[in-house]
Amino acid sequence: MSDTILGKLSGGPLGGQTLPLSATTLAEVDDELILPWEQGQLIYRRAGEAENTGPHDGPTMVPFRYDAEHSANSAPED
Repeated sequence: MSDTILGKLSGGPLGGQTLPLSATTLAEVDDELILPWEQGQLIYRRAGEAENTGPHDGPTMVPFRYDAEHSANSAPED
């Protein structure tokens, strides 16, 4: 596994983006990301197993899916 762990976002206004996570191991990756957005917040929930967890296959990617029901904003779900 690479030293870098990235969150891969799908759905919502940030769908398709990746962002670095503060975790240094997969055990430290939270089940949800709460991100600021205009006057509210966006919530992305973990949506599957991590990818690229081998020693030489690039940054580890953890998928997250937009949770429109619990996000406090008016952003539409994609």
